[in-house]
Amino acid sequence: MGGGLKLAVGIERFPIRGGFTISRGSKHEAVVVVASIAEGRLTGRGECVPYARYGESVEAVVTAIEACANAVANGLTRAKLQSLLPPGAARNALDCALWDLEAKRSGKRAAELAGFPPLHPVTTAFTLSLGSPEAMAAKAREACHYPLLKLKLGGDEDEDKERLRAVREAVPRARLIVDANEAWQHHETESLLAAAAAEGVELVEQPLRAGNDGLLAQIERPVPICADESAHDSASLEALSSRYDAVNIKLDKTGGLTEALRTAQRARDLGLKIMIGSMVATSLAIAPALLLAQEADWVDLDGPLLLARDRVPALAYEGALVSPPPPALWG
Repeated sequence: MGGGLKLAVGIERFPIRGGFTISRGSKHEAVVVVASIAEGRLTGRGECVPYARYGESVEAVVTAIEACANAVANGLTRAKLQSLLPPGAARNALDCALWDLEAKRSGKRAAELAGFPPLHPVTTAFTLSLGSPEAMAAKAREACHYPLLKLKLGGDEDEDKERLRAVREAVPRARLIVDANEAWQHHETESLLAAAAAEGVELVEQPLRAGNDGLLAQIERPVPICADESAHDSASLEALSSRYDAVNIKLDKTGGLTEALRTAQRARDLGLKIMIGSMVATSLAIAPALLLAQEADWVDLDGPLLLARDRVPALAYEGALVSPPPPALWG
């Protein structure tokens, strides 16, 4: 890219419909950071969600992006960005903004630039926030038109088993995946995996804390296990391949679409299945992930469905089916 590029950074807040609870706590709004790179009348945008679990804050991410202003003005490329910032939310926003700007400059869709055929709609999971077994069963009944439900579990063995039973009873025909967000204890893991298998769960995300998950290589896994907090970018995968059966690729972890594409290829090389996920965010953050969702085994891109309002223009959801982004949104 040539010179004359201008960087702008903004913080935006979007209320979450009814709140969102996982094992670490609850939140009622999605706080996102948007990076915009302008060249004349063209502007490329990228959105990220700073995540405290990874030591990120909104303020630190904004500062990291703003520190790249000179590099952007001097023609920052996606290739140079990979060494300028580490994997994480800040690099994600900039990387996706550069993809968006490149698409606008070339008159081609980002999917074409990445070597993909035209994108097709994909089916996303719909997430049930952590709650009592009764509350989660009620939410499952409300969401029965979604074919794939993702249950947030909380780490209490007996209550998690009851949550599984209650949801399965409420939606006997739904596909189920569960996400423990590192909340299970070592001595409970085999019992909880057996309970998940008994209820027909097809995937369990991150049952044990990252860095303390060696047990998964030593026990029977009656349900495939997916790494989330344990897996960040392509370099992190080889050490995980004996413990996990799948990996959840999120652009906020990889540091953008560029590294996410590498991560997906490395996962396939290692025989790992792929989930494409995201933080709770707007359509702008989800749009780049739809490239990776085309060939994923599981898609978990329901963030905009959890918001009380999305940005305009937005992704089009028909139930669980999400269509490719309009050019005015991204890419």
